Amino acid sequence: MFRFKSLTSRIVFLHIVAVAVAAVFLPLLLLWLLNSEINQLHREAMRDQADVLGERLSVDPGGKVVLNLPESLKGLYSDAYGRYRYDIFDADGHVLFSSHRAEPPKQALSGTISGASVIRDIGDQTVRIHVAEDLSHRDVIIDDIVSNFFRRVGWITIPILLILLAADIVIFRRAVIPLLQASEEARNIGPARTGIRLPTERIPSEILPLVTAVNQAFDRLEEGFHAQRQFTADAAHQLRTPLAILRTRIETLEAGKGTRELHADIESMGRIVNQLLEIAELDTLVLDPGETADLRAVCAEVVGSIAPYALAQQKDIALRGTDGPVQVKGNAEMLQRAIFNLAENAIKYTADDTSVDVEVRDDGSVRVRDCGPGIPLAEQDLIFRRFWRGDRRRTDGAGLGLSIVQGVVDDHAATVAVENLPTGGAQFTLSFHLASAEPTGAS
Repeated sequence: MFRFKSLTSRIVFLHIVAVAVAAVFLPLLLLWLLNSEINQLHREAMRDQADVLGERLSVDPGGKVVLNLPESLKGLYSDAYGRYRYDIFDADGHVLFSSHRAEPPKQALSGTISGASVIRDIGDQTVRIHVAEDLSHRDVIIDDIVSNFFRRVGWITIPILLILLAADIVIFRRAVIPLLQASEEARNIGPARTGIRLPTERIPSEILPLVTAVNQAFDRLEEGFHAQRQFTADAAHQLRTPLAILRTRIETLEAGKGTRELHADIESMGRIVNQLLEIAELDTLVLDPGETADLRAVCAEVVGSIAPYALAQQKDIALRGTDGPVQVKGNAEMLQRAIFNLAENAIKYTADDTSVDVEVRDDGSVRVRDCGPGIPLAEQDLIFRRFWRGDRRRTDGAGLGLSIVQGVVDDHAATVAVENLPTGGAQFTLSFHLASAEPTGAS
């Protein structure tokens, strides 16, 4: 099949092919139906004539079958007219009456002769009446043929139109397959996958300028995303040095009023800078599909590193669940950052003298539970946004921790769920793909 760049040309060409096929087969079908109707009319007409002849048969007093034809019928079956013939046979096949006695019956009924036969009982005798027409001299009654033809076969136009409609739908769907494929590619484009472009190889020429313009827009968006990520990373790096200098100078001051608060502010700012760097790294992260990590070991390292912070807050943190390794698909460092942020967030909100539980399960999931106030249902879809905080009066965070968790989840095609526990507190569940199983989510 020819390949057209133009969508219109493609549709028109395929439609012409469909119409051409229909134009070949439809007349053949109609011709067959028309001939069938003509033959049916001919047979009915011959049977009618045979019935008329049968009405003219009778038995004389001597028991002999006689035929009384009026002059009008004699002229119809005369040799001079030469169109219709009749033969009347007895039960033994002997000719009783014939309109062409000069010819043998078998020869008379050959060639272009066609007719019909009826059986009649005349008195105590059975006769067969055969009426035939010479087709070489036939002139069809047009009105009867047309009337019966459309009455019997006119219904076929509806299925034909439906077939043509179905053919048009199939043709159009085949023509727009490249557009559907391009739309599927477009669905995969997002902030974490800005390098994907719409394919242009099989796009029709009418749509190609639009697809090209969309790809150019994606190029500009990718440049904008790259500039934004680069700015975030550069700003975080540049802030680290003055923060370190400020921290050193504060440590050289004599302990006095406000020194502790300054140290707390510096630590908070340092935490924000580190989170910005983590976000910048997540935005540029490209995972190795074959990379795996031991989820149990990652959680153990997180609990060990954050335990001093929890104890300083008069809280506790415990590692629970399976004791054996749980191999999942993913980058160990990124998984550690996500679980660390969840644990740190849980320590901030859990009540004093309570414990935060980090539970590792064999199905590749991690549950982080706290004993805090829980999360209102209206806010459970908002907490993973960057810089979003439910309580704006708190100054111990910038609303970046859970957005980092969401970024790690997206990069690993994992899921994160949050729920309030019946006993109080919130539970976050991270579900990763086991190393022995293929991922079922987005690649």
